[in-house]
Amino acid sequence: FFSPGFQVAPETKAVMKWLRSIPFVLSASLHGGELVVTYPYDYSRHPMEEKMFSPTPDEKMFKMLAKAYADAHPVISDRSELRCGGNFVKRGGIINGAEWYSFTGGMADFNYLHTNCFEVTVEVGCEKFPLEEELFTIWHENKGALLNYMEMVHRGIKGIVSDKFGNPIKNARISVRGIKHDVTTGN
Repeated sequence: FFSPGFQVAPETKAVMKWLRSIPFVLSASLHGGELVVTYPYDYSRHPMEEKMFSPTPDEKMFKMLAKAYADAHPVISDRSELRCGGNFVKRGGIINGAEWYSFTGGMADFNYLHTNCFEVTVEVGCEKFPLEEELFTIWHENKGALLNYMEMVHRGIKGIVSDKFGNPIKNARISVRGIKHDVTTGN
C-alpha cells in the first residue's frame, strides 16, 4: 500500500487500527484547495503515469457517492466554468483521484483495500488554508452536501449474516457477482 521506505506516522497507524476495529461503511476526508469530490483509486496502477484513470471494481458505487455530495453542494453543482473548480464542471464536480493526480498512501485507498469502508475525498473550498472568517461560509456550503452524502449509507446491500440458530457470523465473506471486491461482516 505504501511506497518502500515510506514512514507511517503514529497518528496514521492509530487511525488505521481504529478503522479496522469498527465496521465503518462510509466516510469522507475533507481537504481545502479546490472544489471537487474525488474517489478511489487515488494511486494509479501505473505509478509512472500521471493523471491516469484508475477505477476500483466498485467504480459505479463510488461515482454515485461522489455525485451525491457534488450535486447537493451549491458551488460544486454551479455550472459556471469561471468559478474556482470550474475545470471540473464538465465532469459534474467529481473525478477519479488518480486521474486528477496520483499519490500513494491515501486514506480512501486504504479504506477500500483494507476495510469495508467506502471513502471519498472532498475538496471543500478554493483556499488551501482558509481564513477563520471564511470557515462559517465554507461550513454552510458543505453542510447539506455532507448530510446528503451521509444518507447514502442506506444504499446498497445490508443485513445480518447468521447461522441456522440466528447467531451473527463474524468475518463472513460477502461476494457480489460481477464485482471483484469482497466485504466481510462485522462483529
